[in-house]
Amino acid sequence: MTRLSVEMLAADAPPPITSAGHAQLGIAVLVGIAVIVLLITKFKLHAFLALTIGSLALGAVAGAPLDKAITSFTSGLGSTVAGVGVLIALGAILGKLLADSGGADQIVDTILAKAGGRAMPWAMVLIASVVGLPLFFEVGIVLLIPVVLMVAKRGNYSLMRIGIPALAGLSVMHGLIPPHPGPLVAIDAVKANLGVTLALGIVVAVPTVIIAGPLFSKVAARWVDVPAPDRMLPQRASEQLERRPGFGPTLATVLLPVVLMLAKALVDIVVDDPADHTQRVFDVIGSPLIALLAAVIAGFFTLGRPAGFTRDRLQQTVEKGLMPIAGILLIVGAGGGFKQTLIDSGVGQMILDISKDWSIPALLLAWLIAVAIRLATGSATVATVSAAGLVAPLAADMSTTHTALLVLAIGAGSLFFSHVNDAGFWLVKEYFGLKVGQTVKTWSLMETIISVVAGGLVLLLSLIV
Repeated sequence: MTRLSVEMLAADAPPPITSAGHAQLGIAVLVGIAVIVLLITKFKLHAFLALTIGSLALGAVAGAPLDKAITSFTSGLGSTVAGVGVLIALGAILGKLLADSGGADQIVDTILAKAGGRAMPWAMVLIASVVGLPLFFEVGIVLLIPVVLMVAKRGNYSLMRIGIPALAGLSVMHGLIPPHPGPLVAIDAVKANLGVTLALGIVVAVPTVIIAGPLFSKVAARWVDVPAPDRMLPQRASEQLERRPGFGPTLATVLLPVVLMLAKALVDIVVDDPADHTQRVFDVIGSPLIALLAAVIAGFFTLGRPAGFTRDRLQQTVEKGLMPIAGILLIVGAGGGFKQTLIDSGVGQMILDISKDWSIPALLLAWLIAVAIRLATGSATVATVSAAGLVAPLAADMSTTHTALLVLAIGAGSLFFSHVNDAGFWLVKEYFGLKVGQTVKTWSLMETIISVVAGGLVLLLSLIV
């Protein structure tokens, strides 16, 4: 599971599948990850099958009954697909509609005209940071990936030079800045001030995203020089189109879900009353599913109609948009299944138990605990929630600013080294057409840079404020 919403975390989970000792659990984690990596890299097995087999191997080594391991895997797969599957599908439809109508061409041509050359990576990180502020990570990816791929292809840029800044902007916003679910949960757990946390989060986020985005992308582009994958690249609209949507309506359609979700977040912060009618309305229209669905429906009129699409042509666009994502959905879902097997086997609790005896500063302890749980489970939100619950008592004697920094330390640690047990890892791999090793050199290392730089800045700020 990657970056699940608070609502998903509250859902019923299957009971723990084993009570194995810490040593056995540690071995089980290593075996499970080793099986996945070996099957994919050595035997060239499809990632969906490798994740499925690796999850069963993990459960077996951990001493779990096979039926319980299967239940955990299928539960995790189902909850992950339920959380991100529809969003990926709606994003794919919107992306295909943007491409076929010429709207995406309009956006790309305008961006290329306004921010060419060396400014392009900086433009991408700015766009991703703004768009990613109110969005779940997966939603931001499905909205931005078509633009990233087309800018890289048509502007003759390295895919990593454009893609890494966009991913960095989305990831930093997700881990550090409310109203994302992870930071909000941590703020509630340690009783931090949301306004102070937001302000300090921006202070930490700006240099972090610059280092992990435009600057690191120079290195990543030299390490992994790959073209934008044609199978995921929306093709330029047919030259036979007599007209295409204007830049304004196209941008408004793309930003519609962003605006709706941001409005929901602002209303939640200002009103903070679940019984309030206004908040309940915005909770509905600002949910990711409704917001993206609204953008797709709006796109039929703002994109399809200006391009002269008939109803049959719109139906064909929807069908073609859904075709390429079947494999991605299965891989992302299997990653969630592997994660759930880890959690139900007791790996997260094992990390918490071991870390209780560590005698180090609270901010560093919070970062390390979040790192350990992130590595074990692959979930940034699970790492944030678990670490916040463990270190919450330490916040009792902290100042307002240091309590906010505690939240940021947890958020920074929760982003450390995304790998094969993180569905986000597979999202990036499949969308960018990378191999596992290439994904580690780019995406995984970028996440680690974000975590380390943000954690270091938090510790530095603790000495100043």
